[in-house]
Amino acid sequence: MNYQEALDYIHGTYKFGSKLGLENIKYLLSLLGNPHKELKIIHVAGTNGKGSTSSYIHSILKEAGYRVGLYTSPYLEEFTERMRINDENIPKDKLANITAIVKEKIEGMVKEGKNHPTEFEVVTAIAFYYYAKENIDFLVLEVGLGGRLDATNVVEDPLLSVITPIGLDHTEYLGDTLDKIAYEKGGIIKENSFVLSYPQEAEVIEVFRNLCTERNSKLFVTSFDELTIHKSTIEEQVFSVNILGNVYDNIEIQLVGIHQIYNACTAIGAVEVLRKYRNINISDEAVLGGLCNVKWPGRFEVLQRGPVVIIDGAHNLHGAEALRKSIEALLKDYKITFVIGMLQDKDVEGVLKDLIPLMNKVIATRPANPRAMKAIDLADKLKVFGKETYVSENIKEAINMAIEETEANEAIVFAGSLYMIGEVRKLLIK
Repeated sequence: MNYQEALDYIHGTYKFGSKLGLENIKYLLSLLGNPHKELKIIHVAGTNGKGSTSSYIHSILKEAGYRVGLYTSPYLEEFTERMRINDENIPKDKLANITAIVKEKIEGMVKEGKNHPTEFEVVTAIAFYYYAKENIDFLVLEVGLGGRLDATNVVEDPLLSVITPIGLDHTEYLGDTLDKIAYEKGGIIKENSFVLSYPQEAEVIEVFRNLCTERNSKLFVTSFDELTIHKSTIEEQVFSVNILGNVYDNIEIQLVGIHQIYNACTAIGAVEVLRKYRNINISDEAVLGGLCNVKWPGRFEVLQRGPVVIIDGAHNLHGAEALRKSIEALLKDYKITFVIGMLQDKDVEGVLKDLIPLMNKVIATRPANPRAMKAIDLADKLKVFGKETYVSENIKEAINMAIEETEANEAIVFAGSLYMIGEVRKLLIK
């Protein structure tokens, strides 16, 4: 099997849908020798900020001298981005070889009458096998959807469970209230474990406290009460903070937007727990260096100036709120051309209501995904805002349209589906 054949096989399993539950993935991993049980795992769930927070933790551990895996989803440009070790994507030949092994085990499962694993289960099995064979020191493991019934939740004894901001998303799977969603996300909390949460609404923290009590686990909650932001621009951010009793002064990060400072604080909290309760050697210098080195493409990423061009994967209400706050703080003096593409199973009206009032012109386009909303349908929902609106079903055409409609002293913001953002990024960098 070569790399393209591996991708064709993996994506071909999309037809088996999305089924929450652990029976299938457990059986598949048992056929592979239970590679997940060989790994030291930091498990990260949440509605927003999972990727950035995971990347910060990964970078800090790498800076401390460890060999660290990072498993995330989805990808922006290359599938291999989803499985990384010390910032290096899985080599394509290794992905192909491991996929062939996993495919053989799945064929055996199906012959036994088992259900065929879903695409995410297949990818997760490949990742666990890869990381175990590479003998890494730690794995930062991002949940795919929810937590309790997500394929990554086969992890039995994580070093730490981290829960980033909780919001209303995937309500058809996780429930339509914050406490229901919190219960699903809190499913990654295990017996006799350590849990760190971003500061959440009281009803969410209450769910986590109850789960920790039931499972004899210790809950830590980060606080922003002693956070001082010294600088926040589209070039850099500098802040000082006291997290779980340790004071850090003048932390510099490259990621833009106030929410990235909050995500960085959550990552620092995770590191403090790992140091104090898991006896992992991580210096303050490693924390500062790791945070400063993180780049996370597609999250309020500035790609050029004159005009300022920014891409952001805000695809739900929580993401839209974070993007709105960043625009209000950092682009308040700019006229903005906004290019948006959404998946139709998202809260499209909610995202539009949060963001469109800030924009001068809007271009509706369509992500390359079967669940994508047609640009013409999205444009129809934009009419109520009374903004100058353009429509293009083709992303490349939408980019060119935005450039033509925007002056050098203005800004272009691309946001919505990560599937759209990945294609935009690839085209703009070319």
